[in-house]
Amino acid sequence: MATIRLTSSLALGALLLGGCASNSGGDASVTEQWLGRWNGPEGTYLDITGTPADYRLTIANLDGPRRFVGRAQGERIVFVRDGVVESISATDGEATGMKWLLDKHNCLTVRSGEGYCRD
Repeated sequence: MATIRLTSSLALGALLLGGCASNSGGDASVTEQWLGRWNGPEGTYLDITGTPADYRLTIANLDGPRRFVGRAQGERIVFVRDGVVESISATDGEATGMKWLLDKHNCLTVRSGEGYCRD
């Protein structure tokens, strides 16, 4: 009986792990291209490390850096900040809603007024 429970537990664990991997969804290579530092205005930045299932995000605003954990979902990285589900997506500078980034082409936006670019 113990062997059956152990085997069932292992099978369930494998199924759950497989489900977690598929939840990262979409083409993970898109978000993997975002690894590294993205700069915003006035010294703000977004730094992304880790893997699609376990991204480590550092977001620095004028109050200083804060750290979050995110996960790829399709062509976005989703994370929770201050109890709110946020997502990071690829945009251009105009879509960031920030006048300092208007002429940029390779950007990531969390929400209008919060964006970071590489060019």
